Amino acid sequence: MERSLEVAMDAFWPVLKAGLTITIPLSLISFAIALIIAVVTALVKLSHFKLLKAIFSIYVWIFRGTPLLVELFIAFYGLPHAGIELDPWTAAIITFALNTGAYSSESIRSSILAIPKGQWEAAESLGMSYGQVLRRVIAPQTFRISLPPITNDFIDLVKGTSLAASITIAEMTMIGQQITAVTYEPLAIYSLVALIYLAFCSILTYMQGRLEKAASKYV
Repeated sequence: MERSLEVAMDAFWPVLKAGLTITIPLSLISFAIALIIAVVTALVKLSHFKLLKAIFSIYVWIFRGTPLLVELFIAFYGLPHAGIELDPWTAAIITFALNTGAYSSESIRSSILAIPKGQWEAAESLGMSYGQVLRRVIAPQTFRISLPPITNDFIDLVKGTSLAASITIAEMTMIGQQITAVTYEPLAIYSLVALIYLAFCSILTYMQGRLEKAASKYV
């Protein structure tokens, strides 16, 4: 037990450093791109462009219906066979962004649909264009309604970045694997990795609550 604690203490900084320099940046970059994809996808799926709706619906169907790990393997190990080579970071960011974007797009789409049609009609009767209605009336309400599910998607993404170890990115889980291979203390090391993930997600959950509280003032 004493040795396990000593190993865990020695591993604390390397694992935390991987979290701060790899896991968090990877999550933030992927999520920023995912949000753009999600908004575009939601708007297209609510539009009258049948061909585009079909294309984006297939995209959402594929990424919601397949495991994230398999998507990562296809992006990193599969695409080179089709002549497309991606470095680990690019493959991870693209995969995480597309996967999270598919889930978040449904949250945004359902949030827009939750707003009564009367608000669209009332705004249009005031002479607002489609873009003005979307920006001034629909977007603020959509933001508030979709905030909880979207932040949950972000928390899932942070945990999902552990899969990046499978394509050689040295994030927290891979650092844990490397230390375990030397120390033969898997329980101590993986418990430490889990605790650091828990700490990250707890901070995000706290920020989610604060953000929801702040946003509710304007609804």
